[in-house]
Amino acid sequence: MKKRKIKIKWGNLTILLIILICTAIFIISIVNILKWTIDNKKTDKQTEIITNIKVIEEVTDDENTEIIEQPITIDKNAPYWNFIKMNLIDADFNELKQINKEVRGWIQVNGTNINYPYVQASDNDFYLNHSFDKSSNGAGWIFMDYRNNPQEFDKNTIIYGHGRSNTSMFGTLKNILKSSWFKDSNNYVIKLATEQENSLWEVFSVYKIPTTSDYLQIKFSSDEEFQNFANKLIERSSYNFNTPVNSTDKIITLSTCWNDEEKVVMHAKLIKTQKKSN
Repeated sequence: MKKRKIKIKWGNLTILLIILICTAIFIISIVNILKWTIDNKKTDKQTEIITNIKVIEEVTDDENTEIIEQPITIDKNAPYWNFIKMNLIDADFNELKQINKEVRGWIQVNGTNINYPYVQASDNDFYLNHSFDKSSNGAGWIFMDYRNNPQEFDKNTIIYGHGRSNTSMFGTLKNILKSSWFKDSNNYVIKLATEQENSLWEVFSVYKIPTTSDYLQIKFSSDEEFQNFANKLIERSSYNFNTPVNSTDKIITLSTCWNDEEKVVMHAKLIKTQKKSN
């Protein structure tokens, strides 16, 4: 009889332990959902404040506009010829800098909801869990790699953002892997505005890849090293844009999470710039 009672007690303890574990998991899930919801609301409020400032406007080409020279002949039917006719965007950062002095520019990505100011800290960690106003927020903000020169584009300028499921931040960067996005060549454009210049970039590679840092190189010891790097990015692309990248080009890289183990990446090259007179 004693042995039987011990078995019953152990059985009850096992059931109780399972109940406690399930309850803990449930509570943690509820807390995470609530935190995610609160972070989203905070981000929406930040975005609304920025939108109401009316920072961005389209601008036409002027005497300060430069079309980046292409060392090869581009097919007359290539979308490139439409891209270089596109208006640029310009931004007034005065009011934004009153909120955050670390603002470095504004980014728009065609075919997505990405239309935000981007910032830069002294590391690549701070804006993973802080919003534009530097308040704590798991949604983070769009930020430039701390190694990049914010006043002059490096050979590879990198911008990061969380791939939020509510489509904020870089949430819609995942659109670049959809056939509907590929079918519209007007999507192959990124526009940037900084205090120094406005610029337009032509997409040449998009892909999903297991997490790696091999596309995050910024400095190159030679033109040959950069050319090999660019060729690797082109070969990796999920879609053939037929857009060559040469050793003299500058490129921009956008990176976000697809999930815990994979990244979504976009690369584009600089094709038009407009210096701003101070």
